[in-house]
Amino acid sequence: MSGRHETASEQAVFAERQTALRALLRHPLLAAAGRHSAEAGLVRRHATWLREWLARNPAWTLQVDNEVARLRKTPADLSDGTRPARDPSSNTEFNRRRYVVFCLALAALERADRQTTLGKMAEAVVAFAAADPALAAAGIIFDLASHDQRRDLVHATRLLIELCVLVRIHGDEQQYLSAQGDVLYNVNRPALASILNVKRGPSTVDDTDLEARLAAIVAEPLPATDDGRNRRLRTRLTRLLLDDPVVYTDALDAESLAYLNSQRAQIVRQIADATGLIPEIRREGVAMVDVRGDATDIGLPEEGTEGHLTLLLAEYLANHARREPGTPVPESALCRHTARLATEHRAHWRKDIAEPGAEVRATATTIDRLVALNLVRRTPGGVLPLAPIARYALATLADGAGPRSRGARRRRRGGLR
Repeated sequence: MSGRHETASEQAVFAERQTALRALLRHPLLAAAGRHSAEAGLVRRHATWLREWLARNPAWTLQVDNEVARLRKTPADLSDGTRPARDPSSNTEFNRRRYVVFCLALAALERADRQTTLGKMAEAVVAFAAADPALAAAGIIFDLASHDQRRDLVHATRLLIELCVLVRIHGDEQQYLSAQGDVLYNVNRPALASILNVKRGPSTVDDTDLEARLAAIVAEPLPATDDGRNRRLRTRLTRLLLDDPVVYTDALDAESLAYLNSQRAQIVRQIADATGLIPEIRREGVAMVDVRGDATDIGLPEEGTEGHLTLLLAEYLANHARREPGTPVPESALCRHTARLATEHRAHWRKDIAEPGAEVRATATTIDRLVALNLVRRTPGGVLPLAPIARYALATLADGAGPRSRGARRRRRGGLR
């Protein structure tokens, strides 16, 4: 009886740790008073184990206190632009300008009282933007003169609410956008103080080149020894496997590939045990698949018009790859196929998908999504389907019932770093 009880207890602890780590991968900032309070509680309960595992494997740091849990995820690839932040309400991607507004809003909140309004934030952001000539030189102007500028501030504000940096008390951002009222917020200072994820303050970096600045603020010096080299390789590979849907062997340098080939079983097993992600190992690479779907931000399949279109274009590209392996599909051909799909599914897709020119925008967005999932690559000749997209090809059922898709859930982990 005692042994069975201990086994059940150990299994419960094991499951809780997996849930806590998966929550951190999906939401690197968890507020105790936010909608992920249960997950934040699990992180606090298992903070010691989580810190040790994260430090030993991806070399990420975890800050945990009574208010917030903050996983500081330094990405393996600083140049990867396929996982932008998004407005949680509209799913609008952040562009360069919205990121600038977001950072200026953080600066405004640092000087704000315990409560503030969207109008006061806007005034502060305008003042900060006007005081920085480098922003004007870069073509970033923010003076609230246009509806688009106010909308950019609203996108940034909604992300701050999602991160629990702001807690809405009264009003709605749409009212502000339409000049019908203001919005009152509480400022969550512990969450605000946890946002920045750097090893070195950006103001201390003299480099002007963006890539050099990014590398400098997250630099993690390691000794020039065999142990230091192996630590660097292991850290990078673990980060890739945790963050990316697929790690392709042809994208790795010779040193990283040799280390992966020799240490793959151990690295993959430790990730699988800690997270519950399921490894798929193929000649082309390694994927850690999230069959539960709670640890990642982009999934396939997903519901809605965009989700259905993504699945159908993936199917189209997979069948093309089967017929003509290694050859890209022109984006114009994909646009024509999207237009045909919009007609075929007009009864249950959004009506605006059938408007003139909508197929071009929808196709571009869908390609971005497939690129983010590491299922395709953009090339000068068009969109090149990669090997894992084959799971979305049509197959014929053995009983002759007709074609079906062999698609399974594929996801990527992204979001706030």
